Amino acid sequence: MRAIPKSVIAWASAGAGLLAAALAGCASLSPGARPAVSGEPAMGCETAAAAFHFAGTRVVSAQKIAAGELKLPGIAQAMPEHCVVKGLMNERTGPVDGKPYAIGFEMRLPTPWNGRFFYQANGGLDGFQTPAYGDILGGGPASNGLLKGFAVISSDAGHAFDRSSPIGGATFGLDPQARLDYGYSAVAQLTPMAKALIRGYYGKPPDVSYLVGTSNGGRHGFVTASRLPQEYDGILVSTPGYRLPRAAVAQVWDAQQFARIARINQATSRPDLRTALSPADMALLARSILARCDALDGLADGIVADLQACQASFSIDRDVPTCAAAHTLDGQCLSSDQKSALASVMAGPKDRSGAPVYAGLPWDPGMAARDWGEWKFVNSVGPRDAIALAFVFTTPPASPRLVNGQGNSLIDYALGFSLDNDLPRIFATSGPYAESSWSFMTPPDPTLAAFVQRGGKLIAFHGTADPVFSPLDSIAWLEAFRRAHGAAADQHARLFLVPGMNHSRGGPATDQMDMVDALVKWVEQGQAPDAVVAHARGPGTAVPNPELPAGWSPNRSRLLCPYPQVPRYRGGDSESASSFACAPR
Repeated sequence: MRAIPKSVIAWASAGAGLLAAALAGCASLSPGARPAVSGEPAMGCETAAAAFHFAGTRVVSAQKIAAGELKLPGIAQAMPEHCVVKGLMNERTGPVDGKPYAIGFEMRLPTPWNGRFFYQANGGLDGFQTPAYGDILGGGPASNGLLKGFAVISSDAGHAFDRSSPIGGATFGLDPQARLDYGYSAVAQLTPMAKALIRGYYGKPPDVSYLVGTSNGGRHGFVTASRLPQEYDGILVSTPGYRLPRAAVAQVWDAQQFARIARINQATSRPDLRTALSPADMALLARSILARCDALDGLADGIVADLQACQASFSIDRDVPTCAAAHTLDGQCLSSDQKSALASVMAGPKDRSGAPVYAGLPWDPGMAARDWGEWKFVNSVGPRDAIALAFVFTTPPASPRLVNGQGNSLIDYALGFSLDNDLPRIFATSGPYAESSWSFMTPPDPTLAAFVQRGGKLIAFHGTADPVFSPLDSIAWLEAFRRAHGAAADQHARLFLVPGMNHSRGGPATDQMDMVDALVKWVEQGQAPDAVVAHARGPGTAVPNPELPAGWSPNRSRLLCPYPQVPRYRGGDSESASSFACAPR
């Protein structure tokens, strides 16, 4: 197995306490970032790439893109002139599976440059070399980091996605180093390389550095703030799965609850989870939640903005009609079994001692959106959560033949996952797998002490109807962060809840917002984000949201408030964010 460079070990493997102590004596890391100063390339694109040398790195191609040559869907303005550099780091052959591995990357270096660096952390199981446009989180923002002038990098996190079988996307988990690259090492190795390339191309290093990511990319944000506190001044995370292994366990456990009430598919002889609750049943649930909770924030508008008040007010037993007999999936009522399964899922899994395995989920009308059902009834037992657990998050990883052969299937693995027997494996090590998934996937110090000490800023936002990573888990993280840092906490981290939003986007929500600008103002100008305006993506917008409820203005906007504040209606145009104000609960 390839040895990780000593510099990477110093960044990525140090315990949070040791790292905090080291930083305390390093005055050069303490001051806040100064405002970025723009720059121009010091040499040509191809010349800079040919002259670039960094340990373990091979530049594969370099190309200059003329201004106006590249147009992206949903963005009216064409991309600026920029240099595209593609390359590979640490090429090797895996000792376990014999497959080729490398950390593939792409950098886009604009002309002119705004003096800032943007690490685009990708989501899911990664394995794709996505274009380094500097995607801005939200449902469909009409801009990106490249357009704003950032130098942007993206990567495949150290492996290529294998499309040869339903389990191929996760079989990189058989390789011990690929696991670490996916968890934290790719970011640790790419960051100094990218800054060196920026220095060579522009003649100066970036003045300010940002990392932006959603879902697994949001997890990268938390891990990077903990492991590399000196490298990034601002971090923006959406839907952050910062405890991803536990969240994946919760997903398959939820599938087991729904399997108890699902009908058997005669062709496969296995439960069809989509028959546990029909779209009509979920619509009934959403209407019941709205009837109880919609007006708690001061306005009945199809949005439950006061999440905590809703959790205290809503009762599935009282507020949803109960069927007299077995469920019919017609959306007129829910059976006692359906209510029991939903209540278990929303409460979250617990181990044999009664301790929570992962946070439960909040009641929210966005549960009726397509994305919620897709994750709960399909992805949980398919090539998303089940394969991640089997090959990446448990140690030792499962055999591909066990999961994909001998008559077994992904749903068998998911429905057979045992909290008693299999949950300990996310904390285990074995043979060449010297780090557990809990170690390589999660932040060593969730309080981000060294990042705070350096003056870093982190913005997180999370949909209240996220079916994968619970917004209640993000709330619990923020509350622990506040306990650790006291009055200083709000100067370093803020969490915004997006009512109705599903996993990263979608649902009955105002899910389009540009928090990159908010983060830049906070980091470079000291303007903390006391509120953010979010917009709906109605008909006529760049990337419409087909699930917006009837009656919403396509231009609806709402105020997002830093938790625990909630937006309160204060009169005026009910479709405009200007009619709301952030207020304490």
